Amino acid sequence: MLSNALKGIKVVDLTQVVAGPACTQTLADMGAEVIKIEAPGGDLCRALPPFAGGESLPFMVLNRDKQSVVLDLKDPAQIARAIALIDEADILVESFRPGVMERLGLGYETLRERNPGLIYCSISAYGQNSPDRGLPGVDGVIQAVSGLMSVNGLPDSEPCKLQVPVVDMVTGYLASISVLGALALRQREGTGQHLDVSMFGSAVALQQMGLATYLHDKEVPARTGSAAPYSTPNEALRCADGWIMVAAYHPARWQAFCRVLGVPELADDPRFAAAGVRLQNRAELITLLEQALMARSKHEWLPLLYQADIICGPINDYREVTESAAFKAAALIETSTHPSAGELTLPRSPFRHPGSPRRPAPRLGENTREVLGAPQAAE
Repeated sequence: MLSNALKGIKVVDLTQVVAGPACTQTLADMGAEVIKIEAPGGDLCRALPPFAGGESLPFMVLNRDKQSVVLDLKDPAQIARAIALIDEADILVESFRPGVMERLGLGYETLRERNPGLIYCSISAYGQNSPDRGLPGVDGVIQAVSGLMSVNGLPDSEPCKLQVPVVDMVTGYLASISVLGALALRQREGTGQHLDVSMFGSAVALQQMGLATYLHDKEVPARTGSAAPYSTPNEALRCADGWIMVAAYHPARWQAFCRVLGVPELADDPRFAAAGVRLQNRAELITLLEQALMARSKHEWLPLLYQADIICGPINDYREVTESAAFKAAALIETSTHPSAGELTLPRSPFRHPGSPRRPAPRLGENTREVLGAPQAAE
């Protein structure tokens, strides 16, 4: 596990909501000391429901093992305190709109004169030099403008976004990867650098395969629901009591899938025998496959399909996920006690060893006194 990989590395966190905190949370998960500077009103994420003991669950899951320091960056004296913290830091992560840090006197060029080894990571909606740099952006909007929403959902359906903040999260992870690369470069060459990580660029990176296809054939892809646009059967299929996801498009697995379903004749049917014609006749094929699958429940089919080495799995809801043997074996949750919210069970970072101690997310300004020697903003 990597829970001590960044021990001794100090991070100043000037981010809020999801993408930036996901980056600094990843660094904290690897053992970095993260000092989160919040405005007097706190990270906007603190206001997002649901709440436990008056504390935001989204905030608490993205800000564990961090320290909260309240500083009003509209006050020059408090900006000076922020600079003093940054002077001693290895990494600064900020998620203001481009230009704001320069107006505050906290731009990269200013800070690197004082701290040449500083790794300065800017996370924004569109990037520091984009023509859209001044526009605000959130996960759903970036899913829309990046093309991700155009390929998600059923044919002829209304626009549909992924309900988890996938762009926020992948932006945070890509930012943390960039920071780790910059740390390795600093170790070798001794200098820091300015990293420009955008949500738009991250969303585009998620779609490399689809965009590569479009750049080749210039055909705008249609929505295909759960179905892969390049192969079939490679989609959700209905059983007697629910749905399973099946990827049985390789020749040997296609043959085996038909045998298990009791329809071996489909494997050699001219409409379905080869991958290309199967794709052309997908709708007819799925109708025939589901007629066979409706004879049994998904819990009856899955052991038979696993035995035949068919790539498949149940379409689980969150209850089924958290009750599954795989979830329990991976120990993907952990319990901690928060001073306001009480005992919390939250997802565990895969970077941390199960059972390793960690602090819950801080209350607003909880660490101001110990970090700055100033009165705490919240008790």
